Amino acid sequence: MSSNLQFVLQPTNLQPASPKMTPLIELKGVSKAFGGNIILDQVDLTIDRGEALAIIGPSGTGKSTILRIIAGLLLADAGEIYIQGQKRIGLIEDAEDPIGIGMVFQQAALFDSLTVEENVGFILYQHSKLSRSKIRELVHQKLEMVGLSGISDRFPSELSGGMRKRVSFARAIMSNPDNPKDSPEVLLYDEPTAGLDPIASTVIEDLVRELQYSNRGCGSYVMVTHQQSTIRRTADRVVFLYKGKVQWQGKVSEIDTTDNPLVRQFFSASITGPIQVIG
Repeated sequence: MSSNLQFVLQPTNLQPASPKMTPLIELKGVSKAFGGNIILDQVDLTIDRGEALAIIGPSGTGKSTILRIIAGLLLADAGEIYIQGQKRIGLIEDAEDPIGIGMVFQQAALFDSLTVEENVGFILYQHSKLSRSKIRELVHQKLEMVGLSGISDRFPSELSGGMRKRVSFARAIMSNPDNPKDSPEVLLYDEPTAGLDPIASTVIEDLVRELQYSNRGCGSYVMVTHQQSTIRRTADRVVFLYKGKVQWQGKVSEIDTTDNPLVRQFFSASITGPIQVIG
């Protein structure tokens, strides 16, 4: 089963530009196809430090594919990916990025046979020399950050959907204090409110912002979502992806004033417009 991972990669021999000018993440001409189906078609995308970016668009337009390419879980067919000015070569197991990138998967992706404590502390149990008592302490800290104190001994099957999502957040921001560079500087959220009721969605949306503003979590993030409330409450900038290309981007405040027909149709939920309705 997939799990929330933290990805930390080694700089290449390329020299970075000035830190003030260098985006945290930059995609240049990135393309990806599966068989004869072109998912991404020469996409350019920049993510700056401290940014809250939402990638939106109809289903099947490559939003989750972009997240997996950024995370280093999937290779692009063409184009270049730069992490804090360093060109990435290969996947996460092939090299190391200069910053940590954490990912929260759509279905939480918890290990059913492990307790909450074992899930949240998984990366430390597997890849650190910390004592079990120290890992437990760190797990409790992360669970407290996401509002879930006192559930360490429970199993995922004993949690609600919203609680499982929050556990996955706690795991995504877990880091090894003996290796501070492992701390994720960017979080990638793949549909974090999918399948949740409006109240549970609000809890998750508030948590996303809390982790950004608290300086205890992660100051920059990219979110894939379809839900209007999540887009409007968690994003500062929006990128609209359709037919493998970035068709529009702007501030959240510009959603209701843009004359872009794709954006207008998407947010009005109209079946009439340039977005092709499947079925």
